[in-house]
Amino acid sequence: MAFHQSNGVIKMNDIIEDIQNQIKKNETIVAATSGGPDSMCLLNILVQLKNYKIICAHVNHKLREESEEEALMVKDFCISNNITYEYYEIKDYKGNTEDYARTKRYQFFDKIIKKYNAKYLLTAHHGDDLIETVLMKLTRGNIENLKGFTKISKRDNYYIYRPLITKTKEDIIKYNEINKIEYAIDKTNFDEKYTRNRFRKYILPFLKEENKNVHLNFLKLSQNIEEYENYINNEINKKIKIIYKDNIIDILKLNKEEDFIKNKIIYNILKTLYNEDIKKIKQKHIESILEATKNKKPNLKINLPKDKIFIKEYDKGKIIDNQNPIEYNFTFNKEINLPNNHIIKIIEDTKETTNNIIKLKKEEIKLPLHIRTKKQGDTIKIKGLNGTKKVKDIFIDEKIPIEERNIYPILTDDENNILWIPGIKKSEFDKSKSKNYDIIIKYF
Repeated sequence: MAFHQSNGVIKMNDIIEDIQNQIKKNETIVAATSGGPDSMCLLNILVQLKNYKIICAHVNHKLREESEEEALMVKDFCISNNITYEYYEIKDYKGNTEDYARTKRYQFFDKIIKKYNAKYLLTAHHGDDLIETVLMKLTRGNIENLKGFTKISKRDNYYIYRPLITKTKEDIIKYNEINKIEYAIDKTNFDEKYTRNRFRKYILPFLKEENKNVHLNFLKLSQNIEEYENYINNEINKKIKIIYKDNIIDILKLNKEEDFIKNKIIYNILKTLYNEDIKKIKQKHIESILEATKNKKPNLKINLPKDKIFIKEYDKGKIIDNQNPIEYNFTFNKEINLPNNHIIKIIEDTKETTNNIIKLKKEEIKLPLHIRTKKQGDTIKIKGLNGTKKVKDIFIDEKIPIEERNIYPILTDDENNILWIPGIKKSEFDKSKSKNYDIIIKYF
């Protein structure tokens, strides 16, 4: 790598030129700075820019003893170079430490971007990082987002820009040594219990022996994959508009597509629902959903990460939060607003004879009446049918969606005799003869 000297400072002129071409003068640049060699190299390069306001955003993860000293080092550099220093520390962790730290880190970056009305967050990811990321995805069989990361990506209302993506770790270390830039060393980066560190120690040196500019080939590969993905996703999104409406997947239309297309459709739908958590979705989850769509069983449920479920209901599918079924048992007097957004009430008179109406005789039932959810083993003596039928089978015959079954109202007397499944079936207790009843109930 060629370095250029100006006024006693060794410059990466190509990086400086790239930043100037990408970001207009007088704009604010936020730099994510850990204090390691990569981010301190980037911060030093930014100091050399003219007509830009530089904001250093440092997160203290408080996971190592050295973190306090590193925070002071970054702050001192900022004071010495007239850079605005923004600081945040993570005081406690919940769940997966790495995921939680990343979430908190980007929440902080989002806040700083908004505070200074900036358009770009610069990170110090370099070419070696890209190689490691792509290889790790390949090894794990995760072909989605195989490009790893790109030079520029969009996040909400700003761009994440990685100007060092064409450089190697060796380039960065050499630059820091020549310019006498102080930086911190994270000892965990050498711990071989971490997958990335093993790739860094054993795989990268081998690849670089084959081709010292292999990182540029990976960058080109990444750019090509991004172009392919953009084209494919544009086509997939056109199909999604036809197949996925109002959060419902049309299984009949989905299954007309080729397997590759179906796979991408399901992944893209999941991505809109999971957002930052999409990495929790593995190929096995997508395959389970696709297998369910081809299964002849009318109703199936697939458990997904983050307590979501895929539900197949005949020729429709949906992905929803996995909530505990609502159970209720109301004593019924005159009127009740039900959890399924319907109403049951006693009325004076009607000529209607549909399943939305039932007419009962007080002498034949045990008051008070109750409205409850279904129970295992529920049966009803259907009007005009000799014998009983399971409520579960009636729901299946009527193609009532699974989540609706869990809150569907059932009318019983005080001895738990099922009198009516409102809007679906009446029991033998229903009276049709004129004046042979004294209670009329309607389901709205």
